[in-house]
Amino acid sequence: MHISGTGLYAPGDSISNTELKKLADIEFDSERHEAKLGIERRHIAHLRGMNETTADFAEKAARAAIVNAELSNDDINLFVVATDTPEYISPATSIIIQGRLQGKQSFTGAFDLSSSCASFVTALDTVARYIDTDPSIEHACIIGVYNMPALIRKGDAFGYSIFADGAAAFVLSKSDQSKDRRGTYLGGSLLSDGTQWNYIGVYSGGTRQPITRERLDSGDFGLQLLQRLPGDRNVKLWPVIVDRLLSSTGLSRNDIDHYLFTQINRSVILEVMKILGISQERTTTIMDRYGYTGSACIPMAFHTAVEEDRIKRGDKVLTVASGAGLAVAASVFIY
Repeated sequence: MHISGTGLYAPGDSISNTELKKLADIEFDSERHEAKLGIERRHIAHLRGMNETTADFAEKAARAAIVNAELSNDDINLFVVATDTPEYISPATSIIIQGRLQGKQSFTGAFDLSSSCASFVTALDTVARYIDTDPSIEHACIIGVYNMPALIRKGDAFGYSIFADGAAAFVLSKSDQSKDRRGTYLGGSLLSDGTQWNYIGVYSGGTRQPITRERLDSGDFGLQLLQRLPGDRNVKLWPVIVDRLLSSTGLSRNDIDHYLFTQINRSVILEVMKILGISQERTTTIMDRYGYTGSACIPMAFHTAVEEDRIKRGDKVLTVASGAGLAVAASVFIY
C-alpha cells in the first residue's frame, strides 16, 4: 500500500482571531491563545456566509486527492469518510461522496468511521489492511473532514476560538512489490478509555437525547464541554504510544523522519518532541493557519508538509491522533 495522492480543502477566506471576535460576537484572550495553542487563523464556512457543510468539504478534498493521484473518480474502489461531524446521522456521508463522484451504482465500498478526532488515523490503519488483504480494492479514498463549527452554539467563545472547518484526503493504492512502488504501511496501534466519554462531545441528536423543542430552548445541544480535560494528558500519553508502536515495528525514535500529532495545541506538540529527544524540525504544525480541524487535522498537516517539502518520498512518518472518548490511534508508514 502506498499514498498515491493527497488533497486539502478549507472553505472561504481565513479568519483571524481579531475578525473572529467580530463575526462570532465573542471575547477571548487571543494573545494567550496564539502563544499557547498556536491558533491564529481558521476557516469557518457559515461565518463567511457559505452554504457548505461536511459533504461539500469532503467532496472537494477527495476530488483534489484523486487528481493528485492521476486517477479518475471511477478508479476508486472504496470511499471512507472519517469524521464525528457527519452530514447526516444516516445515510453515511461516504455514500453521498460516492454518489457525487461516481454518479451511479457501482461495486464500490463506502462507509463512515467515527472515532472522534482519532477517526482519520483509525481509518488509515483499517483501510491499509483492507488493501493488503482484498484483491478487489486497487484504490481507496479516505477523507478526514470536520465541521464542528456548525454545531457550536451562539456565543460559545471556547468553541469558536478553537474549532474550525476543513478536510483532507488520501488516495491509498495497492503497491506492486515486484516494481517496488513507493511507500508501504508499517503498522498501527489503537488505545481507548470509554470511562472518559462524558468530557466533551455532541451529546444531543442521537437516540439517548433526541432533539426536542425543550432541549433547544434550554440550550442543551451542539458541542458541549461537560468536564475540563486534563491539561497534561497528551504530554504523558503520546510518548508512550509512540514508543509502543516503534517497538512493535522494530523501529527507533530516530528512524522516523517526521512526526505528526493532533493539531490542537502547539506547545504540547513541542513538549512531546522534546521528551522524545527529536528536533522540532521533524514535526509540522498547522493550527496557526487552520485552527483545530479535529478528524481532518492529521491529513491536512501531512498534505501541508508534503507541499512544503518537509516530507519526501521514502520518508518514514509516524502519526498520533487523540480524540474525545477517549480514543487514540497511531500509525507509521513510508511515504
